[in-house]
Amino acid sequence: MHDAIKGNILTPAGWVHGEITFDERIAAIIGSSVDPALNQELYILPGFIDLHVHGGGGKDVMEGGDAVHTIAAIHARHGTTSMLATTMTAPAEDIDLALRGIGKAAVQRGKGEARVLGAHLEGPFINSGKLGAQPPYARSATLADVEKLEELAPLRVITVAPEIEGHQGLVKELSDAGMRVQIGHTLGTYEDGVAALAQGARSFTHLFNAMPGLHHREPGMVGAALAHGTYAELIPDLLHVHPGAIRTALRCIPNLYCVTDSTSATGMPDGEYMLGRHKVMKCMGGVRLPDGTLAGSTLTMDQALRNLVGLGLDLADASARVSTYAADYLGLQERGRLAPGAFADFVVLDRDLNLKAVYIEGELL
Repeated sequence: MHDAIKGNILTPAGWVHGEITFDERIAAIIGSSVDPALNQELYILPGFIDLHVHGGGGKDVMEGGDAVHTIAAIHARHGTTSMLATTMTAPAEDIDLALRGIGKAAVQRGKGEARVLGAHLEGPFINSGKLGAQPPYARSATLADVEKLEELAPLRVITVAPEIEGHQGLVKELSDAGMRVQIGHTLGTYEDGVAALAQGARSFTHLFNAMPGLHHREPGMVGAALAHGTYAELIPDLLHVHPGAIRTALRCIPNLYCVTDSTSATGMPDGEYMLGRHKVMKCMGGVRLPDGTLAGSTLTMDQALRNLVGLGLDLADASARVSTYAADYLGLQERGRLAPGAFADFVVLDRDLNLKAVYIEGELL
């Protein structure tokens, strides 16, 4: 006996007005093609997929232990059905602790939690001159260093500054090993970025943030992304990136996808929180270091969707950028889309795009 829900269903072939039946996976979608503007029924979209999550609910990934379970539950309540728990630049023992916690969470999804697909290793293989809100523990890496970390948790995404000596070769080795390499926290030039893409790098970490900007005589890493990128992640909280820059990226990068870069302050009142070894302050809708530097966000993926629609994207395009493109980037054909055989990961929204229900692998939260 399958469960069922009715509404305007966004499928890979377009909108269908009808019924979706499911258990852990989608059994069938029955209905007819529709323009959802012609009725007032609920929207049913693929569940959100967030590839850059540092924390939530007062917990930080770097705490290790059960922190990831709390974080996955907070984000699930905002429609995130799959996520990558994201580390920070830190001493080796701190990263090991975080990855052990991520590894355990990736094996067993708790009730009411988003599926933890693995880790996004955002640090420490970045440029010490472009730390952003990362603590000062940046270092270079070899393939052997990464393979040792891979024993603790599945490393799905690794952020690398390609201009560091030896890192162009590392990008190729990691890419050849099947890992997704992103360019980020970098002082690299346009040429460094183009070379890294040729070595197998596939995306850019929080595009525009913590990288050289675009200048007409020095295109920088942003120029490399806009000219050559197929994928890039971007934080659409309207604090990290100006709406005009978001629109520019949308025109240039076909599969631009959105992340929250959320911190332990997500879902919490204003006050002081931890981001790795940094104390950060949540206030005025953002999270900052004492010097005012943005330090992650309090964004949730349901708000990211609403922000994109507010910028003028139609709902189907916005949905792809908070779900499908991230799944495609990781090579996951069973997530990020509503189709028979895919996991029953979906969100139900009212006409104002407020979240009404979340289903993760068929489980109603």
